[in-house]
Amino acid sequence: MDLTLIVVLVIALALFFDFTNGFHDTANAMATPIATGALRPKVAVALAAVLNLVGAFLSTEVAKTISGGIIKEGDDGVLITPELIFAGLIGAIVWNMVTWLFGLPSSSSHALFGGLIGAALVGFGLQAIDFSVVLSKVVLPAILAPLTAGLVAYTATKLAYAITRRYDGKPDGRDGFRHAQIFSSSLVALAHGTNDAQKTMGVITLTLISVGLQPAGSGPEFWVVVVCAVAIALGTYMGGWRIIKTLGTGLTDVKPAQGFAAETSTAATILASSHLGFALSTTQVASGSVIGSGLGRRGSKVRWRTAGRIGIGWLLTLPAAGAVGALAALVAHLGVIGVIIDAVVGVVVIVGIFLASRRNEVSAGNVVSEVAASGRAVKIKRNPKPKKKVKA
Repeated sequence: MDLTLIVVLVIALALFFDFTNGFHDTANAMATPIATGALRPKVAVALAAVLNLVGAFLSTEVAKTISGGIIKEGDDGVLITPELIFAGLIGAIVWNMVTWLFGLPSSSSHALFGGLIGAALVGFGLQAIDFSVVLSKVVLPAILAPLTAGLVAYTATKLAYAITRRYDGKPDGRDGFRHAQIFSSSLVALAHGTNDAQKTMGVITLTLISVGLQPAGSGPEFWVVVVCAVAIALGTYMGGWRIIKTLGTGLTDVKPAQGFAAETSTAATILASSHLGFALSTTQVASGSVIGSGLGRRGSKVRWRTAGRIGIGWLLTLPAAGAVGALAALVAHLGVIGVIIDAVVGVVVIVGIFLASRRNEVSAGNVVSEVAASGRAVKIKRNPKPKKKVKA
């Protein structure tokens, strides 16, 4: 296949992955403020889109981890080709769409890593993967980050309720946390842009390096930063309502103080990881924070069955996306016809998943009201007015 054509195809597919990453992960920032009524659904996703766009320009450390860390370099450059990157992206996108259909907040990041690793293994074998980087900057953060965020959220929730204990028994007494949630959820959206948008930048940069259009070890070009920022912002604006429903009210009934604690711990964890170049899963961090905040509020119940489903999704993400990426890579080895087959099958699967989602559509209009017990989490009743004494 013509070199220019395959590079263009890979960049286009990478941007589509970036788009799916956006709507798949909108819940990370905006599920809890939507659940508590701090922000209206459409306002929330619009705000998240703008801040994702801004955040994408603030750091490129994670992009460098992907473009020059996970895949090793050989004598003739990095040990991956544009065709294999194309196959890996198909694995990541298919897994993103499957988990979105089931409303599972799985990791778009790990789907991407799994797809690329599976494709590289088929193309060049074990020597293509730098497992020390995978372990230190992908696997360990995947274990530690959600636990850390959950612990911080638990502590912050306990502290918030201890400080405002005088409002116990007054349903509207902690309503001020709703306004604080606007700031904290905005910070999460900004942090998401600094981490997740970088991953697609890294993939495009890896593609350009693999064909010799960029020197090995270099970071993303400015035009790459711009197009990736726009793609993830557009995806974020689409909403990803199914996952918002699960993360916002499927794990626990979120109150404003809880939401503020969860969002703050999520933002702090993501920003610290972006600074260190850790390509962690913002979804896992956000889920850990929500569970931690649920455990921190007295009387709150964490729905462990839902948490278990999410946990299984986390465990399956890397191997499942890797398997699809490897299968697509085997087909891509057929040459031009193989890439065409991959593209056609990928489109058919994506369209099929989208049509299946229409049978039980979740939108901005029903993302909150359809969830069991969400009314208690969103609507805070005012204290009743004192009754007037009737004169005898």
